[in-house]
Amino acid sequence: MAAKDIFHDAVKKGLEKEGWLITDDPLRIEVGDVEMYIDLGAEQVLAAERVGEKIAVEIKSFIGASNIYEFHLAIGQFFNYRIALEQQ
Repeated sequence: MAAKDIFHDAVKKGLEKEGWLITDDPLRIEVGDVEMYIDLGAEQVLAAERVGEKIAVEIKSFIGASNIYEFHLAIGQFFNYRIALEQQ
Protein backbone atom coordinates (compact mmCIF):
# COMPACT_ATOMS: atom_id res chain seq x y z
CA MET A 1 0.00 0.00 0.00
CA ALA A 2 1.15 3.52 -0.75
CA ALA A 3 1.70 6.19 1.86
CA LYS A 4 -1.21 8.45 2.75
CA ASP A 5 -1.48 11.78 0.96
CA ILE A 6 -0.58 14.84 3.03
CA PHE A 7 -4.23 15.96 2.94
CA HIS A 8 -5.63 12.55 3.96
CA ASP A 9 -6.55 13.43 7.54
CA ALA A 10 -8.01 16.83 6.59
CA VAL A 11 -10.26 15.26 3.93
CA LYS A 12 -11.32 12.51 6.33
CA LYS A 13 -12.22 15.03 9.04
CA GLY A 14 -14.10 17.16 6.51
CA LEU A 15 -16.19 14.20 5.36
CA GLU A 16 -16.98 13.26 8.96
CA LYS A 17 -17.97 16.86 9.73
CA GLU A 18 -20.44 16.73 6.82
CA GLY A 19 -22.09 13.60 8.23
CA TRP A 20 -20.24 10.87 6.33
CA LEU A 21 -19.34 7.69 8.19
CA ILE A 22 -15.85 6.51 7.18
CA THR A 23 -16.29 2.78 6.55
CA ASP A 24 -12.88 1.97 5.06
CA ASP A 25 -9.46 3.59 5.44
CA PRO A 26 -8.35 2.50 2.85
CA LEU A 27 -11.15 0.95 0.78
CA ARG A 28 -9.86 -2.37 -0.61
CA ILE A 29 -11.31 -3.59 -3.89
CA GLU A 30 -10.34 -6.68 -5.83
CA VAL A 31 -10.97 -7.55 -9.45
CA GLY A 32 -9.65 -10.91 -10.51
CA ASP A 33 -6.19 -11.23 -9.00
CA VAL A 34 -5.64 -7.47 -8.76
CA GLU A 35 -5.99 -5.65 -5.42
CA MET A 36 -6.51 -1.89 -5.36
CA TYR A 37 -6.74 0.52 -2.45
CA ILE A 38 -8.78 3.72 -2.68
CA ASP A 39 -7.94 6.19 0.09
CA LEU A 40 -11.36 6.28 1.79
CA GLY A 41 -14.73 4.61 1.64
CA ALA A 42 -17.67 6.38 3.28
CA GLU A 43 -21.42 6.18 3.51
CA GLN A 44 -24.20 8.52 4.51
CA VAL A 45 -27.59 7.26 5.60
CA LEU A 46 -30.42 9.66 4.89
CA ALA A 47 -33.02 8.80 7.52
CA ALA A 48 -35.85 10.68 5.80
CA GLU A 49 -35.49 8.67 2.61
CA ARG A 50 -34.09 5.46 4.13
CA VAL A 51 -31.58 5.41 1.29
CA GLY A 52 -27.86 4.97 1.83
CA GLU A 53 -25.32 6.76 -0.30
CA LYS A 54 -21.76 5.45 -0.64
CA ILE A 55 -18.64 7.12 -1.99
CA ALA A 56 -15.02 6.21 -2.63
CA VAL A 57 -12.53 9.07 -2.22
CA GLU A 58 -9.05 9.18 -3.74
CA ILE A 59 -6.99 12.06 -2.33
CA LYS A 60 -4.33 13.77 -4.45
CA SER A 61 -2.10 16.74 -3.61
CA PHE A 62 -0.13 17.18 -6.88
CA ILE A 63 3.09 18.05 -5.06
CA GLY A 64 5.44 16.13 -7.35
CA ALA A 65 7.92 17.67 -9.76
CA SER A 66 5.43 17.60 -12.66
CA ASN A 67 1.79 18.56 -12.22
CA ILE A 68 0.85 17.09 -15.61
CA TYR A 69 2.45 13.75 -14.68
CA GLU A 70 0.55 13.74 -11.37
CA PHE A 71 -2.66 14.60 -13.25
CA HIS A 72 -2.21 11.75 -15.73
CA LEU A 73 -1.46 9.35 -12.88
CA ALA A 74 -4.66 10.44 -11.11
CA ILE A 75 -6.75 10.03 -14.28
CA GLY A 76 -5.36 6.52 -14.77
CA GLN A 77 -6.22 5.59 -11.19
CA PHE A 78 -9.71 7.06 -11.60
CA PHE A 79 -10.47 4.89 -14.64
CA ASN A 80 -9.04 1.76 -13.00
CA TYR A 81 -11.06 2.34 -9.82
CA ARG A 82 -14.23 3.18 -11.73
CA ILE A 83 -14.08 -0.03 -13.74
CA ALA A 84 -13.29 -2.09 -10.64
CA LEU A 85 -16.16 -0.55 -8.66
CA GLU A 86 -18.59 -1.13 -11.53
CA GLN A 87 -17.58 -4.81 -11.64
CA GLN A 88 -18.25 -5.16 -7.93
